[in-house]
Amino acid sequence: MPLKDNTETILKNRVLVDVALDPISRKMYLELDPPSLSDNQGDLDRVLDVLNKNHAGISCPLGLMNKVSAVLRQANWQATFTLALFGGQWQVIDVEPGNQTTSQFGLAVDIGTTTVVGYLIDLTTGGVLCTAADYNGQIRFGEDILSRIQAAGDPLGRQAMQYAVVETLNVIIRRLVGQQQIDNQHISAVTVGANTTMVHLLLGLDPERICMAPYIPLVNRPGYIKASELGLTVNPEAPLYCLPGVGSYVGGDIIGGVLASGMHKKPEVALFVDIGTNGEMVLGGQEWLTACSGAAGPALEGGVARHGMRAEPGAVYQVRIDQETGRVEYQTVGGQQAVGICGSGLVDCLAELLLAGIINRAGKFKDGRTEFVVVPATETGTGADVTFTQTDINNIMRTKGAVNAALEYLLESVGCGMDDIEAFYAAGAFGQYLDLESAVTIGLYPDLPREKMIRLGNSSGEGARLALISNQCRQEAEELLRSITYFELNASEAFMNKFVGSKFLPHTNLDYYPTVKEKLIRRGLVTE
Repeated sequence: MPLKDNTETILKNRVLVDVALDPISRKMYLELDPPSLSDNQGDLDRVLDVLNKNHAGISCPLGLMNKVSAVLRQANWQATFTLALFGGQWQVIDVEPGNQTTSQFGLAVDIGTTTVVGYLIDLTTGGVLCTAADYNGQIRFGEDILSRIQAAGDPLGRQAMQYAVVETLNVIIRRLVGQQQIDNQHISAVTVGANTTMVHLLLGLDPERICMAPYIPLVNRPGYIKASELGLTVNPEAPLYCLPGVGSYVGGDIIGGVLASGMHKKPEVALFVDIGTNGEMVLGGQEWLTACSGAAGPALEGGVARHGMRAEPGAVYQVRIDQETGRVEYQTVGGQQAVGICGSGLVDCLAELLLAGIINRAGKFKDGRTEFVVVPATETGTGADVTFTQTDINNIMRTKGAVNAALEYLLESVGCGMDDIEAFYAAGAFGQYLDLESAVTIGLYPDLPREKMIRLGNSSGEGARLALISNQCRQEAEELLRSITYFELNASEAFMNKFVGSKFLPHTNLDYYPTVKEKLIRRGLVTE
């Protein structure tokens, strides 16, 4: 039966980093003296002399020079100039008649493997005006990253992949400008948080070597690119800045998450985890930072489980099972009839089956069955049972095992123990509905005091926003790239040994998970 809806919005516990507003693009209103026989300075020279008093070395692209002259004369020498930063160089990217300084907008984007989210930002305040999201158009080439890398193996494939994600972005832009009733031209900068593969596919770069030893991407720091080069429907001269990545499997989305958490500026040891196709994590604080990525696989993504789906209306995202009666209560996205289970629901199912004694710590059904009915056919929107199968469990066991092993490897590599972690940041859209207790129960998240566990939500998108509005944050992102010690796990025998030993719930060593051990003892499922 459905549960009462008592979920909390992810933003309730979100950590926001305060930064001084210093956006990547800005507007300046000028009132200029018109030329005369005694003042024969060129139109553009006249403008640049004034602009350079505040921003030295400003240039203007050839394609905009005629427009500058025309607008100045049309507007009686009173005009607004949009400036944008390309690396360390300011450029004029637009000119408008009159004072238009209140209309300054930027676009912060999180490009995920499954979903793309865009945030329209008011560059005069740094705040989010509105949000729009859509499925990544690349999905038709494959739901997982490896399929897309293979599809991008030739120039035509790469072109198709790039076109698909650019079209997705343009759909999102159209929705955002429609909501605010603004001109696309007024979006004067774009920042992107995305994993390394998604950045390569956005820019039309060959991602083939990302998944081949020694796992070296074509680029980790793509820098500033003109929006018109990609075909984005914003100001064509606008800069697009992709947050830099650390390596093939720790990309700009994770750098964005570190920025959003602020962990790199705090003295305590913190752990940042983002679980998707990979279980990416960063450990450390202001003195040092380390990172790695365990190949978690797509077990928690929509479409992999038998009745798996994305977190959309009708997806079961919360499950509770009564230990005595076996009665199931559940919650669906939007309160609609159940049609499948999303990732957080799968985690809940596994945790509840363990706590109810229906499966053992190896993740096997005790009575030999091959599936568990979560929602009976009489309550679904499809007329068929929504089930959780033994194969589904096996897949999630591998996923959580990879995360376990990666964390163990990271802690061991720096000589830290679980008790040394003072803050835990759970990132990613996956965490929006994820129950922290269930995640700890199956060993997906570490068993830390709950007051130390902080949900960040879409930290990649928040990192992109910070990069958009703060030059300091962009500098910090570049510095993080150089300061993080990256451990490559794909060829690590030590990691593989830990992975093999982690395929128990919540872990082979129950002492790593004291609160889960206590629950299991209290329910008579294990002995002390």
